[in-house]
Amino acid sequence: MLRSTTSGPDIRALGVALLLALLAGCGPNTVKVEGNFPAPLMEPIPLTLGVWYPEDFANHEFSDEAKTRSEPSWLVSTGDAQVAMWDTLLAGMFTELVHMKGEPASGQMNQLVNAVLIPHVDELQYAIPQHTNIKVYEIWMRYRFELVTTSGEPIAEWTMAAYGKTPTAFLRSDQAAVNLAAVMALRDAGANFATSFTRVPDVAAWMDGGQQAIDNPPAEVDQVLDAPPETEKAEVDS
Repeated sequence: MLRSTTSGPDIRALGVALLLALLAGCGPNTVKVEGNFPAPLMEPIPLTLGVWYPEDFANHEFSDEAKTRSEPSWLVSTGDAQVAMWDTLLAGMFTELVHMKGEPASGQMNQLVNAVLIPHVDELQYAIPQHTNIKVYEIWMRYRFELVTTSGEPIAEWTMAAYGKTPTAFLRSDQAAVNLAAVMALRDAGANFATSFTRVPDVAAWMDGGQQAIDNPPAEVDQVLDAPPETEKAEVDS
């Protein structure tokens, strides 16, 4: 007769290990967005533009807790990809791009530039197969941009939407599908910004005025350049 030689402590240790493995398997699907962002094919705007990425923008991520046991939770980090895309876009759009040493404000010692762009992600919505019942992943983002002087005086402020989607049929995993949807949304943001920047009323007025200092800052421009897609989306905090 064979007898088990596993002791009580060994059984407890094995049980703990199995529990930890089970809990690890219940973690969220994590995605760190990565992609290729080509430079814009356009004549550079003759400006030296500064850029300042707020911490919540440079480290932007969104999460979603599963509503049922059959749905996964998600944690998607877009911050690095945001910075990579905007760096590539702005460097191609303007004669020179300068990263500010500090946030534009009165008394802040910064490099000399014509203006400083400060981007924000104000809203993010997404749709995944569990929400739409079709195998398409979609991401919609609403950006808010501040164009200010080096001392922080406002020049213009406006909003812009970006949208990306991808079917899952040609991808190996849900994570790859979410990543591609985010990359497509970022590329859409870049294309929208490149074609609309000089059409923002306060930006156009500032450029027509020779980029002089503004004594009386203009009223905020609150315009969405693209409407969100007609699809069911779940809102998440960004």
